[in-house]
Amino acid sequence: MDNKDLVEHLVALKVMRLTKPALVSPKIVTCDFKDLPGNILNNFLKEDATAVVQMETLAAGQFLLLPQSFGNIYLGETFSCYVCVHNETSQPVQSVSIKADLQTSLQRVPLTTQNHTPIMLDVDETLSDVIHHEVKDLGTHILVCEVTYMSNYNTLLSFRKFFKFEVMKPLDVKTKFCNVESDDVFLEAQVQNITSGPIILEQVMLEGSQQFCVKSLNEIGDGTSVFGDVTLLQPQESCQYLYC
Repeated sequence: MDNKDLVEHLVALKVMRLTKPALVSPKIVTCDFKDLPGNILNNFLKEDATAVVQMETLAAGQFLLLPQSFGNIYLGETFSCYVCVHNETSQPVQSVSIKADLQTSLQRVPLTTQNHTPIMLDVDETLSDVIHHEVKDLGTHILVCEVTYMSNYNTLLSFRKFFKFEVMKPLDVKTKFCNVESDDVFLEAQVQNITSGPIILEQVMLEGSQQFCVKSLNEIGDGTSVFGDVTLLQPQESCQYLYC
């Protein structure tokens, strides 16, 4: 929140996406004790709070870093975030309420789960809410958070903040058809992981229309998948499936 908001409003709004935290590793700069710096760099590394004792040069962190931004959000994920309103003044604030909506190109979805009845926030008290939403649309999404409260002059004030993020597709699917003399049609589907992390494919199916009978050619005789028990795709890796 900028200084302008702090002056105009009695409460502060903060939003944090709830994702898996990351390990914080120390910045390793070291040298041999015979070099000019001697043990200065090594001592600095040992004093680094993020370094693991007696394993300073392994870049193994021992602290978790909370999300600093919304990061990458992919289609089908459940978007979760923590929204809170904090009273930073030296007096109680009356009639405080919070509302959160998710605006897409197609619709506006209400996300607030709490009762909309305004409450009083004492000094240093916080009104918070955890919201969840399964992302079903690609493209630009805007999280709209609105806070309403009663000013010292018994007038109802409100302000809004907007948090913009993009929803991307996690998989890219390419298909290719092949006709044979027996009137059978073979379909090859290539599924590629286009995210920044690994993905496990639990199930890939082809649903045919009523005019066609679909047979999967991705299993062996006993029904076991030809890809093994787990189909793991690293970033940019792909897997090919065949159907008849």
